[in-house]
Amino acid sequence: MKTKIEITKDSIIGEVIRAVPGADKVIEKYFGNGCFTCPGINMESISFGATMHNIDPEKIVEEIKALETEG
Repeated sequence: MKTKIEITKDSIIGEVIRAVPGADKVIEKYFGNGCFTCPGINMESISFGATMHNIDPEKIVEEIKALETEG
């Protein structure tokens, strides 16, 4: 059973992927699939990844939170 976590821009990418079904597709959409082989996935936040890809982290957070309400 998945543990409910609060998704914020400071959430660790790897934790979000493990906790929210479909979050991997959102991460891949904005960051590409290289994120999944990077060891930083378990240390870096959504905000950090968004900064590296010049994307507003709140847009990613909103999409992931929308996945939680779909289930």
